[in-house]
Amino acid sequence: QVQLVESGGGSVQAGDSLRLSCAVSGRSFNAYAWFRQREFVASTSWGGASTDYADSVKGRFTISRDNASNTVYLQMNSLKPEDTGVYYCAGSRRMGSFPRVELYDSWGQGTQVTGSS
Repeated sequence: QVQLVESGGGSVQAGDSLRLSCAVSGRSFNAYAWFRQREFVASTSWGGASTDYADSVKGRFTISRDNASNTVYLQMNSLKPEDTGVYYCAGSRRMGSFPRVELYDSWGQGTQVTGSS
């Protein structure tokens, strides 16, 4: 059974940092991404050579993956109130890094991030 389990969410003040984790079990995927609700945030390819970010988070968020432990991370710095939402981790069997929600095969249950000013 494939599972993606997010953790690390919480309530933060503007300017704070937070790191989200996504533990993947049952199989590994070629590409991973983070979405806020269904809005693209960041994606990474196998090995992390290729990454993509939404314009709103460029320079503040960093996606990374540890293939040995099958874990995906989203480091979120300089958080803003508008970063508030439920963050979902998603995996795709397709190669590459891409922002299209419909190309991801498996999803986690989400973790809530609440930012305040």
